[in-house]
This record gives sequence, structure tokens and C-alpha cells, in this order.
Amino acid sequence: MAANVQFYNGNLKFAAVVQQFCLNFMSDTEKISSRKGKTGSIYSIIGVSLVLLIMGIMGSIFLILHQLGDSFKEEIRISAYLNTANKDTITQIQTYLKGQPFAKDVTYIDKAAAKKIWNEDSNEDWDNILDYNPLPESIDFYAKADYVNKDSLAGISQKLKTAFGDKLQEITYPQVLVNSMNEKSTKLGFVFLVVAVVLSVIVIVSIDNTIKLIMYSNRFLIKTMQMVGATRWFIAKPLDMRAIVNGIISAVISIAILLGLMKWSVSQFPQMRILINDKFSIVLFAGMVIIGVLISLLSTHRSVMKYLRTRLDDLY
Repeated sequence: MAANVQFYNGNLKFAAVVQQFCLNFMSDTEKISSRKGKTGSIYSIIGVSLVLLIMGIMGSIFLILHQLGDSFKEEIRISAYLNTANKDTITQIQTYLKGQPFAKDVTYIDKAAAKKIWNEDSNEDWDNILDYNPLPESIDFYAKADYVNKDSLAGISQKLKTAFGDKLQEITYPQVLVNSMNEKSTKLGFVFLVVAVVLSVIVIVSIDNTIKLIMYSNRFLIKTMQMVGATRWFIAKPLDMRAIVNGIISAVISIAILLGLMKWSVSQFPQMRILINDKFSIVLFAGMVIIGVLISLLSTHRSVMKYLRTRLDDLY
């Protein structure tokens, strides 16, 4: 019995020594990895930041062009010509239009205002030819960008005719211009969709390759930690956490540079201020952070698992 106890205690002491050796070795390995990782992290952050910056610039250009297209669409005037001069009816139609989600800047145009608009558009005055004003009164408004297309405008016209019947003479808008704008908008959207897909692939591959190169320099440290008894989670956790931090830092750097470029562009071209939508910009910046973190994390974790599954001889 005494011999068994002594043997058992000896095994415990030996196990404790081995465990302490493993912990000391992993601690030393982590220190070496930390020193080497600092340089690798810097290169990783710089590389990911540059790729995210390119993505952000392309995204900003797309958003600015989208806003520019919407601005052009919302400059198209729609005129509802009146069959009546009854002020109550005119007020009723105005109130109805102001309450609709598609209308903005609803304005009543009397005969004098209609004549002034005609003279400005045609650059001539008919006073020498006509001694009366043949233009009807109208209620003009501008449709919001989402409604400036053939089907939506036709639906708006039908809705107004149904609501007010013979009180309206006709509803007009530049149909040819609307159709042309929508055709060009569709083509431009398709082109940018293709560019966005290609750019996304380039961004993902570039960040993935950058992370792989950094992890390649640490492959022996990862394998050595596994050989002395460290679990996969113990090895991967600090590297994954570093990848998340590096991804956030990269995104912050690229966003700061992008904001600087935006402010510089606005200082050079003040009219661009109205084209920069804060809501879309926040979505773009959030997307940059998410992409930077996710790709960094997934690439790092995948590389760590790859080297843990690889035989030592194959690492050379």
C-alpha cells in the first residue's frame, strides 16, 4: 500500500512538472509570438486599411451618383391643369396632394404665374400677338425620386383623375425625359452592380491573402504550442481576438482617411455637400467595419486551423 501511494505521489509530481513546463514554454512562445506579431499586425493593419479605403471610395462614388440621379429626378415638374377656378376646390386639391407620400413642393399656379413660366421657358413674350392669356391655371408639384418612373407617374395621374374627375383638365409631365432617365439609371445601376461584385471579390481576396501571409510567418509557433499540449481553442483565441482588434483599427483608419477626402472634396466643390447623405454614409462606414472585422477574423481562424491540421514536416 505504501509503495502504491509513493508511486502515485511521484506521478503527481511528474505531471505537475510537465504541466509547469508546458505553461512556461507556452508563455515564452506567446512572448516570442507577440514580438513577431507586432510587425505582422502593423503590415496587416496597413494592408487591410488600404483595401477598405478603396472599397469606401468606390462606395462613396456610388452613393454620390445615386444622390445626383435622385436630385435630377426630383427636378421634374408635374402639372395638374384645372377645369375650375373655384378657390375651395383648388385648396382641396392642394391639401390632398400635400398629404400624399409621392408629392413635394405643391404650388398653385394662376394665369399670371403660368404666363411668366411660359415666357421664361420659351424666351419670348406673346403680348404683341395675343391680348388675352390662354393658359389654364394649374397645381404644380414634384414627385419624390422613388416615384419618378413610367408606371408610378401613370398611377399618380390615374389616382388624381379618379379623386377629382372633371375638376382636372389633364396631368402632364415630360414622359420622354422620364423614360430616358430611367433607362440610363437602370444601365448605370447594372454597371455599378457588376463593379461592386468585382470589387467585393478583390477586397475579400486581398484581405484574405494579407492575413494568410501574416499567419504563415507564425506557423511554427502555432504548431509548437499544439505539440506541447495547448488546445486548439487556447491557441486560436488570442489570434482571433487580435484579428478582431486589427480589423476594427483598419476600418477606423480607412474611415478617417475617407472622411478627410470627403471634407477636402466639399471644400473644393461646395455643391457636393447636398450630395453626401449622412444616412447612406453611416451605412457605408458600418459596412467597412463589418467587412474588415469579419474577413480578418475568418481568414485568421481558417489559417490557424489549417496549420494545426498540417503535419510538422509539411510546414517547411
